[in-house]
Amino acid sequence: MREPALLGRLKAQIAQDGPISVPEYFTRCLHDPRDGYYANRPALGSEGDFITAPGVSQMFGELIGLWLMETWDRMGRPAPFRLVEMGPGDGTLMSDVLRAARLLPAFLEAADLWLVEVSPVLRAAQKDKLAGVSVSWAGRLEEVPADAPLLLVANELLDCLPARQFVKTEGGWAERVVGLGEDGELAFGLRSLSPPPLGEAARRAGGGAVSAAASDILKSLPPPSASPTPPPWGEDLPAGAILESSPAQAALGSELGHRLARDGGAALLIDYGRAAPEAGDTLQALRAHQKEGPLDNPGQADLTVWADFPSVLDAARQAGAAAPPVIGQGDFLRALGIEARAQALAAARPDRADTLARQLDRLTGAAQMGDLFKVACLSAPGLNPPLFEDEA
Repeated sequence: MREPALLGRLKAQIAQDGPISVPEYFTRCLHDPRDGYYANRPALGSEGDFITAPGVSQMFGELIGLWLMETWDRMGRPAPFRLVEMGPGDGTLMSDVLRAARLLPAFLEAADLWLVEVSPVLRAAQKDKLAGVSVSWAGRLEEVPADAPLLLVANELLDCLPARQFVKTEGGWAERVVGLGEDGELAFGLRSLSPPPLGEAARRAGGGAVSAAASDILKSLPPPSASPTPPPWGEDLPAGAILESSPAQAALGSELGHRLARDGGAALLIDYGRAAPEAGDTLQALRAHQKEGPLDNPGQADLTVWADFPSVLDAARQAGAAAPPVIGQGDFLRALGIEARAQALAAARPDRADTLARQLDRLTGAAQMGDLFKVACLSAPGLNPPLFEDEA
């Protein structure tokens, strides 16, 4: 069987230049312009590789729409405002949001709709789903005009932003990297975070003879300016523990925080992840709804890590935004009235009552998305968005 193109290119690069960081591997697998997953074959829904909450039931997007409309009302009904979705998938969530927004025509009239999407395949799907709707696309949030208040939603976006991984060893912390095993296949390895011994550093500078073993050590060390550091709270963890740190997720929190503090508005971030700092390896690959090894099929499977909500919220607060603690998706949807909505839909379509009950459990059940998924709200200070009033 012929080797996938991205796998071959990654192996050749590593053989020539040495191991790469987990974030570099993650980004190449998802966004390589030639062979990356999102560039060529993102497959959503029951027939694809994974399913997100909007694909489970229309109720999810409808209730997000209600939350956005209520937040807009509390903002003083600004017109215009930027209605933005980041990582909009196939457009299902925004389609459901806009259907619910028909209840408030003034909201639709004031909304300047933007979708932030880098995948050409998904942009095409969004255009089909939102045919007839006035939409603008951007590759990055900074491309969305910043001269009006912002209402933003991002469902399962943070988990697509890579994280560095650090492993506690008997000799201290090391960064997890992707290299080549003895069989020539991709394999995880460790790269020291410590500076090279003085003698090795001197030999590197002076160009003297270096043993093969020492040469391997020197090649594995990153440049001093690029040395990452693990989260400071993990010093008491035992050897073998893994910590994750996502500068990319924190950077998004900071960017949103600055924008909301300056222009006003709110952002709703929904994802599976940690509500408090904790150790653990969350890097996973998903294909055809089945988990597989993250190194098994680069570019052929979706890669994710858990959202690091504590870092995202802290970055947003430092940027000047309000960022109350996250709440579980189940609690969030129940507070918005999803149970009453399910009952109304079942009354209108008794033949779908069992299906609606399963969808409700999938979205809100403790053993399903209800507890695993969290909802974070970032906002301009003093706004008090719905369900986040007490902590805003």
